[in-house]
Formats: sequence, C-alpha cells, structure tokens
Amino acid sequence: MKYLLKNGTVVSGTETKKADILIEGEKIAAVGENLPAEGAEVLDLKGKLLFPGFIDGHTHFDLEVAGTVTADDFETGTKAAILGGTTLVIDYASQDKGGHTLKEGLEKWRQKADGKCSCDYSFHMSIVEWNEETEREVQDMIDEGITSFKLYMTYPAMMVDDCDMYKILKKLADCGCFAGVHCENAGVIDALIDEAKKEGRLGPENHPLVRPDTLEAEAVHRLLVIAKEAGAPVMVVHLTNRKAYEEILRARAGGQTVYAETCPQYLLLDDSVYSQPDFRGAVYVCAPPIRKKEDQECLWNALKKGEIQTVATDQCSFTLEQKALGKDDFTKIPGGLPGVQTRGTLLYTYGVKAGKITSEQMCSLLSENAAKLYGVYPRKGALLPGSDADIVVLDPEKESVISAKTHAYNTDNNPFEGFKLGCVIDKVFLRGHLAVENGELKQEKLGGFIRREKNQM
Repeated sequence: MKYLLKNGTVVSGTETKKADILIEGEKIAAVGENLPAEGAEVLDLKGKLLFPGFIDGHTHFDLEVAGTVTADDFETGTKAAILGGTTLVIDYASQDKGGHTLKEGLEKWRQKADGKCSCDYSFHMSIVEWNEETEREVQDMIDEGITSFKLYMTYPAMMVDDCDMYKILKKLADCGCFAGVHCENAGVIDALIDEAKKEGRLGPENHPLVRPDTLEAEAVHRLLVIAKEAGAPVMVVHLTNRKAYEEILRARAGGQTVYAETCPQYLLLDDSVYSQPDFRGAVYVCAPPIRKKEDQECLWNALKKGEIQTVATDQCSFTLEQKALGKDDFTKIPGGLPGVQTRGTLLYTYGVKAGKITSEQMCSLLSENAAKLYGVYPRKGALLPGSDADIVVLDPEKESVISAKTHAYNTDNNPFEGFKLGCVIDKVFLRGHLAVENGELKQEKLGGFIRREKNQM
C-alpha cells in the first residue's frame, strides 16, 4: 500500500516541522514538502502531530505471578498498545530457577507471543540463575537479537545476590550489553512486612509503608557500586523517587553510565491512592509503590533536563477479582497496573500541554531514546526515509476521558479512571499498515518479532 500523509506536523527528538510523509509498502519512502501523490492514497492531516511509533520497553503480558496470571496476554495487551500508539513492546522472557536455560525461557515466551500480537514485539531476557551454562548462553541470546537483560534485587523466585550481580554485569559489559535492574532492598522489606503483620496492619494502605523510598534508593546505590566495580553500564527501571534519582546523579558525576526509566503512574499519582476506602487502594499496588507529590515534581524536572531517558509503563494488569486475592493480606495483592493504552496521551496532556516537557522531548522519551537504547534505531523510533513506517497521528485538540468502560485492556479497572485527556490517538501505522483509524483498531495481529542490535546511545 502507498500513502501520502499531507499537511501534518512531524515531530522528532530535535525539531517539529510541517512536512509530508510518503509511505511505500512497509517503509517511509520520503519526508518533505509537496511530495508527489502519484499512486498514493492521500490523507490530509492538517492540525495533527506525527510521531514515530512509540516504543514501550517495559511490559509484562501473560505473566504468572502471585498465584494468578496477568489479565492481559499478548493478544489483548498489544491491542491496547497499538490503540495507544505503541508500535513496539519489549516484554520480559525469563529463565526459570532450578537449572533452566535462557534458551528455554526465550522459547517459552516466543510461544506466548508469536502470531498473537497487534504491534511488533521483542524481549529482554531475565537472568535469575548464574552458572557456566548461563554465561555461555548470553552470546546465544545476542545472536537471537535479544540484546538487553533484566535483573531483580527483590522477589525470591527472581532475585540474584550481589556476587552474581557483579559477575552478570561484568559479562554483559564484555558483550557490549546492559541490564535493567529492579532496585529494592528485599531483606528489609521482608522485615517491615513481618512487623506490619504482627501489628495487624493488613490493608493496602500499608503497601507503600513496607517498601519505602529509602529502600529503593539503597538498592540503587548498591547496584551502582557493583556496576562501577564491574565497569558496566546499567539501567534503573521504574524510577520512582528523589532519593533514588540522586544516587543516579552521583554515579554519573563519578563517570558511570547509568540510564533511567520512569512510568506514568509515578508522574501522575501519589501515595494517597492506597488509602481509598472499600479496598480500592488495591488497584494501585505495584512495586516499587507510587510515591509522594514531591517525587512527581522531581521526576518531571528530570525529564525536562533529559536526565531520565525513557518513559515506559511496567504494564502488568489484573482484574478486581484478582486484586481481591489480597483482601485479608496486602502482600498477596497481585502487583501491577495497566498502562500501554494511555502512556502517550497522558504524557502529551500532562507533560507537553502543561508545559513540563516539549513535544520533541516526548518524542525522545517515547520513541527515539528507546529505539537507540534497545538497538532498533533508525529502523524504529524515527520518521526518516528507510525507517519502518511506524507512525502515530495524534490529534492535539480532541478531548476524551479515561474509563475502564471503554479501554481495550482485559480488566475492569483503570488506575487513571476519570483522567481528562487533551488529545487522542487518531491513526496508527504499523510498518505501513493502517492499523488504527479514527481511534479504532482496524487490523489485528500484524505484529512480528524484532531482532535487535546492541545499545546505540
């Protein structure tokens, strides 16, 4: 198919300009003024903003956790993603403890996703067990196009100790790769949970109290000390608060390469959500928890300064019935929130329109930086000749309201319920296919597996 997108405003990480885009097949053929329309379907996009397809580098679809499975699998989750302008998700394949291999983990997750996705997809590889075989397999993963990894400093089934953390980071650095790390102090969290239970404090309002900001900051500090000794770049995923952010700044000042990611829930919600009556606070249980308003301000300022590289979602959705598994014990509430459908519209409404970031910065945070970090630039994350024709057409004037009644998630709740949006996603092209038109999904399951190169930032 051939399309000519005329009269739109094209946004990159460095500039915003009036330009036409010519799509031929799955690629962008040309970007410029007064492009010829011969043989093309012409779409007049006057008044619309054209972004490169958004990339979400942190999702959890079809994940078995807390005695249940996330409400959204790769089919429903990627439908929500493409409706929200996300044309590439990078989920997490995982090695299982007990002698399982990275190859087995990748095969398991490919089976979950292949043939089901409405946007393109790839995986980070979670390493939960380190031995000689796992070390050999790191290069095998790179050869398969899996060039980023995940490590946990919490959760018994996933976490690695400091010794293995050092060895893994050093190996990844030697291979030209990096790991994103979930940073929380598991031991002290367990102690605080024990105290809460002994005192009979079992409601969701206790969730942020047993996972305070200090324990995220301590784990970030410890990670960065280990990474410095290993000579390794790292990413701090889902950064939530000022104290942890300051640890990153100190490490960077000392010459370390440290990337940071945050999420919309940490930019737009505060910890008062956990005290809502009738167990409604359970909807917001995630790890690390949602913090305070002053932490929101810190994160917005960091985005404006370019000190946080990307905004992902940590999409991990559950129904109210699933959340009720922790009705009598907040530690049994499945942790996670949906987010892939509203990330772009929230960031534009409460970031760009509010004057906290620019359109160009939004492009960097949602598209360009992620493409470079995860080794797909300029195939993805750019509106350039030769790039995949992944294009988000955003209407900056049309308004809407977020509601669980109208979202595409397989859930009956939305953490941003009632949030007013000052824009909508009008159209989305996925590799030249018009997948979303007038905000409605027109073509499903067009997504394919994307083999990635190494970090380009």
